[in-house]
Parts: sequence; C-alpha cells; structure tokens
Amino acid sequence: MPELPEVESIRRQLEPLLMGRYVTEADSHPSGKFTPAREIVGLGFEAVFRRGKYLLFHLDNETEMVVHLGMTGQLLPCDNLSDPYLRAWWRLDNDRILGYRDVRRFGRIRICLPGQYEGTLGSLGPEPLSDDFTVDQFYASLKASNRKVKTQLLSQRPVAGVGNIYADEACFRAGIYPGVRKLTKAKTAALHESIRYVLTMAVANGGTTLRDYVNAEGKKGNNQFYLECYGRAGEPCVKCGEILRRVMIDGRGTTFCKSCQKR
Repeated sequence: MPELPEVESIRRQLEPLLMGRYVTEADSHPSGKFTPAREIVGLGFEAVFRRGKYLLFHLDNETEMVVHLGMTGQLLPCDNLSDPYLRAWWRLDNDRILGYRDVRRFGRIRICLPGQYEGTLGSLGPEPLSDDFTVDQFYASLKASNRKVKTQLLSQRPVAGVGNIYADEACFRAGIYPGVRKLTKAKTAALHESIRYVLTMAVANGGTTLRDYVNAEGKKGNNQFYLECYGRAGEPCVKCGEILRRVMIDGRGTTFCKSCQKR
C-alpha cells in the first residue's frame, strides 16, 4: 500500500499539472467507491494537499475530492481509456487525461467539505514531518494504549502516514522490537526521530516500489534500494550481521533483528 512518501511524491508531481486546470469530462467504474469522480466536471483545481496516505484535491467550489490509493492504486496521465483496470478518469481543459488505475479496487474516491472527514481520515494523528508531531504528544499517545507499538503505528492515530514498510524501518533504526507494548520516554524519542528520518529519506528517494507503486510520471521509486529491514528476512542485519527474522504481529508480516531489537 502506498504510504506517506509514495503519496507525497505523487502529490508533488500532480500539483503543477493540475493547478489552474478544470475538468471538462469524467467517468468511472460503476462501483460507488469510484462514481464520485464524475461529480467534479466543470470544476477547477486550486490546490493538491496530502493528509497521511490520502490525496486531497481542493476544488474551486470550496469542496475537496479525496482519493485513497488503497493497495494498488495509481494516479497518472492516461492515454488508454480501454485499460480494464482504469477505475476513474478526468479530462482537463488542455485535453490531457488524468487516470486512476487500481487493479485490486481497494481504493476509493469521495467528495466532501474541507476538514469534514469521516473514518480513518477524520481521526488521523499529526503529520510526522510537521511541528505538531512532538515527542511529548507521541509518548502520551502510545502510553494511552496497550496495543503493540507497530499496531499502534499502523492505526494512524499516534502519527499519520506510517504503514508496514516504514514502521519496520523506523523500529529497526530505533532498536525497538515492533511487538513491545510500552516504551520509555527515551525509546519514544528514538522512535520519533527514526520515523522522521526514514520518511524524509523515502520522500527524497521518490518512494518505495516493491510491486505496483509508480509515481505520477509512471516511474518507480528508488527507496527500495535503501531499505535496511523491511523485506530482508533471511538476510544479515546491516548493523550486527545477525540473520533478520520475520514474524506476524497482529496479522502483519514484520521483519526485525533479534539482537538489535530485543524483546
């Protein structure tokens, strides 16, 4: 699933393509998850924001189109409207077409008023690269729950935008076993720093492509070449040489080093 770095990379590429443009035509898959795409015909794009893993397209009628990419979603210029995996598309006034391609159909599109969000989007924690994400706030949020640290990160409540890849990477860098339930203030500070670091590096590298992710130019990211933990089970730890292990934590595959991330 695209996480914060992948969605942010797409946002940065789409913004200059959409600013000042308006939609002249649109269509979608008949599923209610995608039909809201048709509602913005005649409207113009004023800004493209990101909140956690969600893209927010601010429109000139003071509404927003919210797009979640799900597991396999891709947003990119399109020249093949017969693509069987094309779930929605928008023709712009310059005749370019923006397509939303989603093989597994886990993504979704919604139209709403800015800030009036429901579900996960309405309960996201602070943005990890913003000043709102502080060690004190993070510590209080983690302390309030007895769930495992990785499970808390994936819930999006202590901090927004961290998924399976970057949770493993951040816990590894901080020397924290992802299945632990409580952290000291010092360990929380280490994890806080690690989350910022791995996300900043991943954004700089254009996101991580393991299977489906491509950016708005149809290109793969490069961060997969810099992963130190995620997906490397059976390989030696880059810190100590111990063979990395893979376990299931609350149903999610998790890679860790038993020497560097003691339980």
